[in-house]
Amino acid sequence: MHIPDGFLSPPVAIATGIASAAVIAVALNRTRASLGLRQAPIMGLTTAFVFAAQMINFPVAGGTSGHLLGGALASVVLGSPWAATLAMSTVFIIQSVLFADGGITALGANIFNMGLVGIWVGWWLLQPLQQLLGGSRNRLPLAAGIAAALSVVAASVCCALELAISGTVPLQIALPAMVGVHILIGIGEGVITGGVLTYLIKVRPDLLPGEQPQLQKWVVPVVGVLLISGVLSLFASSWPDGLDSVAEKYGFKDKEAPAIQNPTPFAEYKVKGLEEQPIGTSIAGVVGAATCFGAAFGIAQLVKPKDA
Repeated sequence: MHIPDGFLSPPVAIATGIASAAVIAVALNRTRASLGLRQAPIMGLTTAFVFAAQMINFPVAGGTSGHLLGGALASVVLGSPWAATLAMSTVFIIQSVLFADGGITALGANIFNMGLVGIWVGWWLLQPLQQLLGGSRNRLPLAAGIAAALSVVAASVCCALELAISGTVPLQIALPAMVGVHILIGIGEGVITGGVLTYLIKVRPDLLPGEQPQLQKWVVPVVGVLLISGVLSLFASSWPDGLDSVAEKYGFKDKEAPAIQNPTPFAEYKVKGLEEQPIGTSIAGVVGAATCFGAAFGIAQLVKPKDA
């Protein structure tokens, strides 16, 4: 659902950029009051994991693929939608600037749709769903999985509205097409979210809020993120993702434009000069995961209280 340059009109790009920047500013302030000793490494690992997992497109129907958005998952692991806002925004900024994944001019919209809507819809649905399912911690994966799936659909609705307002594609085409394919992608989102939380509850509860004051045993989660970004990413589906598939099917793919030339050597998650080699994807993935970890860790260190 990464919107490229050229799909959005300037007013839509500016409006979503302002909205995203405003929420990020509030998140910086709100997160400052909640960060403790363990949050900086957890925030770094969560951000790196979401980046790595987003590299792995999984196939859905009709030659289309999807990938984890991760907003709902990040909010549960970090215990705060505000901290998740910072983590997810970091992912999308690095993807756009370092990997040319999502347009620079569409960055505000991508943060708004996949980050803010993905996080807050999931967060608002999580508590009532968990209570409806019995309220126990063991029901958290199921509740979070359902909330995550619905958050993907909500993000696709926002994307369709932005495309329609921009005049890129009529709403009567964009809305059913985007929602239809992202219902399927949302199912994958829910399964991944539930699976990750099931693992954390049973094996690594120290990675969840309220368990221990400090993160224990860094090696396994760090190695896991590196394996996902550097190895599993090689097996990602090559089919176009939801938005690309809809753009190709309904004839607005040609509106994509390099509005801002990006000189990054890691465009499309490859290393310049190694575009045809799997090692190029592996290097790009590891560099991206490490960059996400460092950026999120640094943000957490900057905003946490001095006595934390």
